[in-house]
Amino acid sequence: MKIIKYPSREQWADLIRRPQIDTTQLHATVSTILSEVKAHGDDAVRKYEEQFDHAQLHTLAVTEAEMEEAERLVSDDLKAAIVLAHRNIAKFHEAQQFESHKIETCEGVECWQKSVAIEKVGLYIPGGTAPLFSTVLMLATPAKIAGCRQIVLCTPPNREGKVNPAILVAARVAGVSHVFKAGGVQAIGAMAYGTESIPRVYKIFGPGNQYVMAAKQLVSLHDTAIDMPAGPSEVCVVADASSDAEFVAADLLSQAEHGIDSQVFLITTSEEMLQKVTEQVDVQLAALPRKEIAQQSLNNSIFVLVRDEAEAMDLSNAYAPEHLIIATSDYERLAEKVVNAGSVFLGRWACESAGDYASGTNHTLPTHQYALAYNGVNLDSFNRKITFQHLSEAGIGSIGHAVACMAENEQLEAHAQAMRIRMSKLGLR
Repeated sequence: MKIIKYPSREQWADLIRRPQIDTTQLHATVSTILSEVKAHGDDAVRKYEEQFDHAQLHTLAVTEAEMEEAERLVSDDLKAAIVLAHRNIAKFHEAQQFESHKIETCEGVECWQKSVAIEKVGLYIPGGTAPLFSTVLMLATPAKIAGCRQIVLCTPPNREGKVNPAILVAARVAGVSHVFKAGGVQAIGAMAYGTESIPRVYKIFGPGNQYVMAAKQLVSLHDTAIDMPAGPSEVCVVADASSDAEFVAADLLSQAEHGIDSQVFLITTSEEMLQKVTEQVDVQLAALPRKEIAQQSLNNSIFVLVRDEAEAMDLSNAYAPEHLIIATSDYERLAEKVVNAGSVFLGRWACESAGDYASGTNHTLPTHQYALAYNGVNLDSFNRKITFQHLSEAGIGSIGHAVACMAENEQLEAHAQAMRIRMSKLGLR
């Protein structure tokens, strides 16, 4: 880790800058794959599945027999954990239901909104070294609550052409409509354009590597909406002298093991705590099964000693982390100072792992400083708000002259005429 003590505010821009990669070749590769999927459908998906996932697939759809097999392969303990997490996620997202209210903006003019579910949504679930069955629950649960008519899930198979059984169990629990064996860029292209097997969707959700994220951003330019732009996962921990160094180190490492391009950021007001956390990171890292991945992630990571809590929170807000853990004794007071963050964890007992799995909040969050302008996935992510308005004769009297006047001054005569005709019918000027 890079350890920085008492940096000046002029140094902050360098401290909060995420690792950059040259995406020129990446985008060229992604564009080629997307074009092939658009032109050749299932054949292109199968071709790239064999090339990248080393799986020879005759069909892309997961069968009912495979779903039943997954039920037998997943332990009762894990099934119970999945059900518990699903219940909490559902409870939290059900509370976000929109209530419409008719507003009379002036006499005779009523305006209101209606929340309508996106009919077809696509969920991308990474496989590979860490199959994220928890993300199935995070995305499919609110999609089902919203009322999405079709929930399509794509995830890469293993070399035998099998999908991780926990992903399939979570998909059944959360109410996914269709599961397909497709990963990477080819999966994003299939959901964006539609193939013979995989339906086209109207919005794509889910995390992925740099190729998947580039594909999502490219298809969002013309073909389908996406949940948010995103990059590698990250966490920021704010600690003081009262924090538990063992807990803080564990939280940092839990994020570092996500991938070699993940980043962890420690901000502390205590030099002693800085030393203790550094020592604990070394101790705990040695015992991790994914220590090689975590170690490479730590090479991108920064531990910062600041003068006081005000400076700590200013730096955190400048960093705008995906996950923010405030592990200080006065976490409630500091929580009020949070302006930029994806999801916030308060107190020494609120580990980020809780939000990743079972507390109920959503773990699909803005990374790479996108928390400056984006929020994480919630129930609204799966809905659109349609506005309605009704004008009576009295409404024409209330706003008719203003509408005609404004349209005339924008030199949009047909707009003005549409209102003037109505005013004339009512004998209004």
